[in-house]
Amino acid sequence: MAHIANKCIVFIFFSLLMVQSFSTFAQSKKLDEKKPCKRLVLYYHDILYNGTNAANATSAAITNHTKLGNFEHGMLVVFDDPMTKDNHLLSPSVARAQGFYFYDMKTEYNAWFSYTLIFNSSEYKGTLNIMGADMMGEETRDLSVVGGTGDFFMTRGIVTLRTDVAQGLYYFRLEMDIKLYECP
Repeated sequence: MAHIANKCIVFIFFSLLMVQSFSTFAQSKKLDEKKPCKRLVLYYHDILYNGTNAANATSAAITNHTKLGNFEHGMLVVFDDPMTKDNHLLSPSVARAQGFYFYDMKTEYNAWFSYTLIFNSSEYKGTLNIMGADMMGEETRDLSVVGGTGDFFMTRGIVTLRTDVAQGLYYFRLEMDIKLYECP
């Protein structure tokens, strides 16, 4: 019986030691939202195919919107959009945004994004994976950086979107303030 009690005491001791170690590790990883370890501001340019602009289009609706409401509800768009350091479409591209968005509300414009920023420049190599809701009626919206590769291996952070220009349904430009809090 004493042998079983000793095993229980050893097990409890090691369990407490593991909990204490994990607690200490978790406290050492506190993130300060005012101090990202890396910050980039880029511009996302989306030119939706309208039936006549095939040479310039960077995105295409692969499903039509439903007749529920007036807010493109149900429309799914796939894109391969250029990312620039300034808000000029013809500036050199520093990355590509590849993924999709779909309009998911019947009562106002709102989209859900899932995409990868693909960097292949002299400054950065690798990817950032981004996803979340774009509440288009808000001045700024935050999406999550959920991982990355290369120079951004396993990073996490926040992308704050601000609509810079919207020209109907066929062109919009977003300013993307990328703040990374877990950097390699």
